[in-house]
Amino acid sequence: MTEATTPEAYDPSWESALTVVQEVTPPFIPYGAHAMTVVIDYPPGSAGAPPHRHPGGPAFGFVLEGEMLFELEGQPPRVVRAGEAFWEPGGEVIHYSDANNRDDVRCRFTVTMLCVPDQPMLVLVDADELAARAHLRVPPGR
Repeated sequence: MTEATTPEAYDPSWESALTVVQEVTPPFIPYGAHAMTVVIDYPPGSAGAPPHRHPGGPAFGFVLEGEMLFELEGQPPRVVRAGEAFWEPGGEVIHYSDANNRDDVRCRFTVTMLCVPDQPMLVLVDADELAARAHLRVPPGR
């Protein structure tokens, strides 16, 4: 073992370098799933992706810059700021908003999704389904 690889050679500050930003128990992980990590970069004022779902499984994210207006079916809209984490269960849950909450700065976030081979990682929700599931959407401020 060389000097650089002995335990005594490491700076002990690595033990306090870890900060847990999110801890969740996902509802399911599909058999054969693989992970995909992406970075989304929205310009100021961007409405983000249209309502969609992630059929393959849960998605876990972290805002790198700016603020995201985040809304999932069954939850009120909320703002997720730089340095904060978010997640969604995937499956049938509709993701209504991942918009840039600011019109003066960009919003950048990273998302790691569990995906199923031969299935799209994101599926848009049409107007008929949005209308049929409107009762599951929580109005702002609740």
